[in-house]
Amino acid sequence: MTKTDEALKYFKEGFSCSQAVLRVFAKDFGLNDEQSLRIAGSFGGGVARMSQMCGAVSGALMVIGLKYGKTEASDDQQKEINYKAAQQFAAEFKKKNKSLMCSDLLGVDLSNPEAGAYMKQNNLSTLVCQKAIIDAIDVLEKIL
Repeated sequence: MTKTDEALKYFKEGFSCSQAVLRVFAKDFGLNDEQSLRIAGSFGGGVARMSQMCGAVSGALMVIGLKYGKTEASDDQQKEINYKAAQQFAAEFKKKNKSLMCSDLLGVDLSNPEAGAYMKQNNLSTLVCQKAIIDAIDVLEKIL
C-alpha cells in the first residue's frame, strides 16, 4: 500500500487531514502512531476547525520539520535548509491548489456551525480534502 493509499484510508476512518499525512511518514522518523496522531490532532479543519492553514499542509510541514528541522539553537544552516524545503513544498502545493488556506480550498468557513452540512451536501471531504492529502503526499515524496 502506498503512503497516499494509507493516508486516505486513515482519513476515511475519521482522522483529520493533518493526522493522515503525518501518520504515514511518522515511523520513518521514529514516531509511533499514537505520537503522530496526538501531535497532528489540533491541526485538522484548518487548525482546530478555524479554516486557517489546510490540515494536509500542516501535516506535511510537520514531516518536513522531522526531516530537516534544526535541533541545535546555533544551527542556522539547518534552519535555512528546513525553511527552503517548507517554502518549496508550499509553492508546489499552491501550484496544484491555488492556496494553502482551508477556507479558500473548501470555499466555506469551518468555524460556521452550518459548514458541516454544506460540506456533506457538496461532498467536499472527497472532492477537496482527499485531493489535498494526495497532493501534499505527492509533493512531500518529491522533496524528501
